[in-house]
Amino acid sequence: MRRQFQLPEHDVIFLDGLGLQWETIIDRGMQWVLIHEYPVHNGYNHKKVSIAIKIETGYPRAPLDMAYFFPHLNRLDGKAINATSIQPIDGKQYQRWSRHRTGQNPWREGVDDLSTHMALVSFWFEQEFIKRPNGIAA
Repeated sequence: MRRQFQLPEHDVIFLDGLGLQWETIIDRGMQWVLIHEYPVHNGYNHKKVSIAIKIETGYPRAPLDMAYFFPHLNRLDGKAINATSIQPIDGKQYQRWSRHRTGQNPWREGVDDLSTHMALVSFWFEQEFIKRPNGIAA
């Protein structure tokens, strides 16, 4: 697995603790963490995906934002997933979910990091079905 830039030690510990393959890459001048075979909430067309997280300049003071998935996720009930677009990363077409922190859930410097961002990503998987329920059993 590639390690093209260094993450803070607490992020490396978190990623290693997932028990999944992960890598850091620089693509088109942007730093990315790629987490492979990440489990997805029931109700999607894939059970596992690669997730890309863009590491912004200034991180960990600067917030992490959004998440990018390969292969693309679709709901099994056919309902559209809102606020998505395509982002080329590492020679693949990732699906960007435009999801952001809110005023009620701001980035907390010194508290938030890759682990809290990934918890938020997992919540987004579930929230998609909370906002617009379906009839497919979990």
